[in-house]
Amino acid sequence: MHAVDELRQRVGTSLRTMLGGRHEPRRLHPAPDGLFGPASAVWDVHGDASVLVGAIRALVVQTLHPPTMAGVADHSDYRRDPLGRLQRTGAFLGVVTYGSEAEADASIDRVRRVHEAVTGIAPDGTPYRANDPHLLGWVHATEVDSFLVARERFGASPFSAADADRYVSEMAVIGRRMGIDEAPTTRAELDAILRSYLPELGVNHQTRDALKFLVMPPLPLYARGAYGVLFAGAISTLPPWAKRRLWLPPMPLTERLAVRPATQLVTRTLGWALAVDEAGSPD
Repeated sequence: MHAVDELRQRVGTSLRTMLGGRHEPRRLHPAPDGLFGPASAVWDVHGDASVLVGAIRALVVQTLHPPTMAGVADHSDYRRDPLGRLQRTGAFLGVVTYGSEAEADASIDRVRRVHEAVTGIAPDGTPYRANDPHLLGWVHATEVDSFLVARERFGASPFSAADADRYVSEMAVIGRRMGIDEAPTTRAELDAILRSYLPELGVNHQTRDALKFLVMPPLPLYARGAYGVLFAGAISTLPPWAKRRLWLPPMPLTERLAVRPATQLVTRTLGWALAVDEAGSPD
């Protein structure tokens, strides 16, 4: 068992370094006065390895909104530093989930200050501003929906409809702090908000460039196989309206018989490796 525990610790350390960079995984030292707590749906969803599938899914869906995609293409260095962007996103999610209320608010303020400079014109002539509540609402809705769907489909334990409503409601706390006018508080409200954006969605050259990058990002060699499975899992959970816009044919048998079990295997393996405390022993 010593060899297995050592392997688990080494894999977990490598994953944390890749996902968090220099940032300490905040879940190892949760604050007692945070926005949420151990019994929250947010801790459940964000503490499950399926959140990695959700993150990929959210990025794919977000590319379909031209103003949002233009902000990423014009102001992000994701092509040169893909892990840097992933690490900053992971650090933000860790702080708002497990940090104190003051730390969460400070992290949100930093993001909003960075967003102040993210303005421009999308290829179709639409002006964009990253702190626009409408754009923030799209990003928030796609992230909440993607994390939720991934947790339901690939999570380590069952997640009920009541749990889903509770997660959406808790995430509205972050949404309101980010400046979103009407953050959804139920699954039904979330679905309605996503549908309200459908007339604005489309595919352009920036969408295609981003998707090509997401299919095969320049990750370390040891991470590429697992990423490929997680990416396939994320694609399998896309809503029909997203698959139609991306010209993805329905493949229910392949998704059910191959993609889903493979993704579940990878998320459970990653969860096993990451569930090690600071001293290197299992939680």
